[in-house]
Amino acid sequence: MRHLLTTGAALFLATAAAAQQAADAVQPEAATQGAFEAISPEVAAALEAKFAGTPVEAETWMVAAANPWAVKAGADVLAKGGTAADALVALQAMLGLVEPQSSGLGGGAFLVYYDAESGTLTTLDGRETAPLAATPRLFQDGNGEPLKFFDAVVGGLSVGTPGTPALMEEVHLRWGALDWAELLAPAITRAEEGFAVSPRLAGLIEGDQERLGRFPATAEYFMPGGTPLEAGELLTNPDYAATLRAMAEGGTRAFYTGEIAQDIVDTVRGAEGNPGVLSTVDLSIYQVKERAPVCVSYRAHDVCGMGPPSSGALTVGQILGMLESYDLSAGPMDAEVRRLIGDASRLAFADRGRYMADSDYVPVPTEGLVDAGYLAERAELLAGDDALSEVAPGAPAFDHALNWADDASIELPSTSHFVIVDGAGNVASMTTTIENGFGSRLMVRGFLLNNELTDFSFKSHADGVPIANRVEPGKRPRSSMAPTIVMKDGTPVLAIGSPGGSRIIGYVAQSIIAHLDWGMDVQQALSVPHAVNRFGTYDVEESTAAEDLSEALTAMGYEVGSRPLTSGLHAIAIGDGLQGGADPRREGIALGQ
Repeated sequence: MRHLLTTGAALFLATAAAAQQAADAVQPEAATQGAFEAISPEVAAALEAKFAGTPVEAETWMVAAANPWAVKAGADVLAKGGTAADALVALQAMLGLVEPQSSGLGGGAFLVYYDAESGTLTTLDGRETAPLAATPRLFQDGNGEPLKFFDAVVGGLSVGTPGTPALMEEVHLRWGALDWAELLAPAITRAEEGFAVSPRLAGLIEGDQERLGRFPATAEYFMPGGTPLEAGELLTNPDYAATLRAMAEGGTRAFYTGEIAQDIVDTVRGAEGNPGVLSTVDLSIYQVKERAPVCVSYRAHDVCGMGPPSSGALTVGQILGMLESYDLSAGPMDAEVRRLIGDASRLAFADRGRYMADSDYVPVPTEGLVDAGYLAERAELLAGDDALSEVAPGAPAFDHALNWADDASIELPSTSHFVIVDGAGNVASMTTTIENGFGSRLMVRGFLLNNELTDFSFKSHADGVPIANRVEPGKRPRSSMAPTIVMKDGTPVLAIGSPGGSRIIGYVAQSIIAHLDWGMDVQQALSVPHAVNRFGTYDVEESTAAEDLSEALTAMGYEVGSRPLTSGLHAIAIGDGLQGGADPRREGIALGQ
C-alpha cells in the first residue's frame, strides 16, 4: 500500500478543501452525518473519517458503498463470516430500499469478482435486455426521427428486462456461504420498520416532481399527499418487504414468473402515454452471462474489468494504455498532464462510439482495441503541445469484416457502485443501476423499473450504415459502467468503480492514475477534483481547484465548461492491510474490521 506523495500530489493536496466545497454543494456534511450517524458508532466514525479526508483502515474485511444503511448490511454479513458474495446480496437488497433512485430489483448490474481459493477473476453480466418485441426503430417517431430523451425515458417504452435479481442469485449460488433468506432479512426488516429519508434522496425527489407525479404508485410513495418527502422523514416500504419475502422463500423464480412478473409487465404495458413492449416471456427467459474480463497493463499492474456490452473496461483500458508511455507525475494540477489524459480520453471515446456494443449481436474488436501495438500507435497522436484539433476512431485489428456508423445514444448520470473484500480475500466490485435517476418512474411491488433501453442509440443507421449499439430484440444496451479490480502479480491490489453516466470512465481512470501515478491513498484519490473530456469540451468540477486549470486548458485549444461532476466512487486498496475510501460528493462510507 502506497503512502508517499509526489511533489505534484503534495502541491495539490494543499487545495483539498476545494474538493469538499463541491461535496457540500450536493450533501452538506452536517446534514449527511445527522442522517446516518445514529445507525451505529462505527458508521459515525466512518463518516467522520471521510469528511476528514482519511481512509478507513482494517485488517480482515471491508465494504464501501453509497449509503450507510447498505454498508452496514454488508458489514454485518462479513462480521459473521459471510463471503463477499453473501455481503453483495444483503447490500444490494438494502441499497434498492434506501437509494431507490439509483439501483434495485428493477435494474441491472455488472460484477467483477475475484475468487481467492482458485485465484480466478470472473465477470458476470446482469445487464437488462431489450424485449423480444423491440425493433431498431423503438425510439423513433412516425417519421423515423429520434424521440426527445425524456419522451422516451418516462413510461414503459424504456424498460428492459431486469437483471439484478438474477445476478444476486447467481453470485450466491457460485460463492455464497450463508442462507439466501438470511441475507435478504435485513432489508425486509428495514423496509417494514422504516428508514430516515436521506438529504440526497429528498433533494432528488424535489427536483423530479413533475416526472414522478405522472404515475400514481410512484407519486404516492415519493410524494405522499402531493408533498415531496423531506430529509429525515421515516419512510417504510411494505410492498418491497413483501417482494423480498417472496424471493427469500422462492428464489428469483418468484420474481421472473408468477404474480410479480405479471405485475411488472402490466405496469410497463399499461403506462399511460408511453406504454412499453416487455412480456412475461422476456422475464422468464432472462439469463446472467459470464464473460471474459478485459485487462490492460498499466504501471506494472493489470487493470481488469467488464467487457462488452460494457464499454467501461475497454475505454478505461484504452485511456491508460495510451498514457503508459507518458510521465504523469507532475500531478492533477499540471495542465500538460490534463492535456494528455483529456485527449487520450477523447481518442478512446471515438473508438467507443464506433465499435462498442453487445458482442452477442455485433462483432466487437475487443482484443484489437486494447492491443499494445494499437494503443502505442494511438498514443503517438498525444505527442504535441496543444489539444487535438479533431479526433476520429482508429482502425483496430479485426478478424472479420466490419462497417459501423458512429453511435448516437445518450447516457445520463445515476447508478451506484460498491466494493467488498471478505476475510478469505475474495473481492467484489459491482456497478448497479436503473439508468436515469428514478429510472422509468414506474414503480411496482415497492421498486422502480429501469429505463435502460435508452442507453441504446435512438438512431438505427447513419447515412445508410447501421449503428452497432442500435436496438435489437434480446440485445443488451451498451454501458459505461466500469467495475474494476486492479491486479499485481496475479493478486488484487485495488477494487474501484463509480456511477456517473459516460463520465464513469473518466472518474475511474483518474482515480487509478491518482493512486498509481500520484501516490495518493484511496480517500485522497477519490476526492481529487474532476476534469473530464469525452467529446472535446473539457468539463471541470465547479467550486474546486479544477477550475484553476481552465485558463491553461483554454490556451491549449479546449473549450472548457465548469459544472457539477457528482461521481460516486468507492474503492478498497489491498496490501498489508485494507484501506477504504468513499466519494465525499455522496453519502457513502467504508467500514472494515
